[in-house]
Amino acid sequence: MPHLIKRDRYFWTIALQTVVVNIFLGGFGPSQPLLRADQGTSLTIAGLHGTALGLASIIAGFANPHLVHRFGRGQTGWIGIGVFSVGLITFVSSTAVPVTITAALITGIGISIVINNFVTSLNAHYDKKISSVAIMQANAIASAGYVTGTLIVGSIATAYRDLWRFGLLLALPLAAFLYFVMRDKSPEEHVPSEHGPQSGKLSLKFWISWIGFVAMISSEFATSFWAAALVIDRTDSSPAISTLVIAALGTGMGLGRWFWGRILKRWHPDQQLIIIIGVQFIGFAVLWFSHNLLLSFIALLAAGLGISSQFALGSLRMIGLSEHRPDLAIGKASLGAGLAIGGAPFLLGVLGDAFGISRAYIMVPVLILIAYLTVQFVPSHVEEEVEL
Repeated sequence: MPHLIKRDRYFWTIALQTVVVNIFLGGFGPSQPLLRADQGTSLTIAGLHGTALGLASIIAGFANPHLVHRFGRGQTGWIGIGVFSVGLITFVSSTAVPVTITAALITGIGISIVINNFVTSLNAHYDKKISSVAIMQANAIASAGYVTGTLIVGSIATAYRDLWRFGLLLALPLAAFLYFVMRDKSPEEHVPSEHGPQSGKLSLKFWISWIGFVAMISSEFATSFWAAALVIDRTDSSPAISTLVIAALGTGMGLGRWFWGRILKRWHPDQQLIIIIGVQFIGFAVLWFSHNLLLSFIALLAAGLGISSQFALGSLRMIGLSEHRPDLAIGKASLGAGLAIGGAPFLLGVLGDAFGISRAYIMVPVLILIAYLTVQFVPSHVEEEVEL
């Protein structure tokens, strides 16, 4: 069957690299109420940490074609892990707002380098008929890191309120294991292309698809960063308990990434995107109206199912529209992700300060609608025979 792939050592190395960075993302996003309480800041100032992650993705997007051209995809992934580790240690070791924002920027650069390399590496490693399945399954494995980070930070915050940041350090032993044990230690035979890094103009259809991708990532990070604050506002639960509830979002994302490809394999990737965007909208609608902790948990699970594969499918749409320039396409995707990661949580924080988090969250269905319209009216060039 096309959806059955050989998960070799290369697959696991790339997948576990994304687990490392997702431990941070899973613990960092829903911990915003804890960080804000520690630093005594407003929603707007706290949102600058998300802005730093967004700026980091933009920097990584510009750097991606050049790094891959100079070092190759394999070495570039390890550069990302190194930068991520430096940023993480800095973030955990300080409580000063300027330092934590700067640390978020450094950490984010490493995260974006790893994620950019993850998509193109697996896309090149597998046959085109199954590469998208490999990407989605590796992304599902990465969700284990996201859920782990969320649960660890929430558990530590519940038991030892002032020590929650140290749960993020779990990413470092795994990073060390991958580098010293799993890494292919044979010299990488990489010869930079004589034509230089991938470049050139991209089509109007690519850029319209890019707008939809930005909307997808914006809705994801707006949800993951501030859903805990929304649950607190609607259910009067504690920040620590609400952080644990956000694990439902990561669980839904993991389940969706693993199973959507098999469930929806008869449909074209664009149709799959339309279906899962619909699932996201339903989950968000229930979350927004919910005043019950259990119902909010179920709604976040559904929203996670919908969000789960949008990054992978949206990236593949842009690669398909890039005229055989995948590294350039992923670089532009990283720029878009940076705008989304930096802009959406920050804007939601500003709106939350002005109107309350519940009213501010109305921006999310607007983003979902934009994503839907770009997929509906701008078909991609992803091959029909690619079964996800």
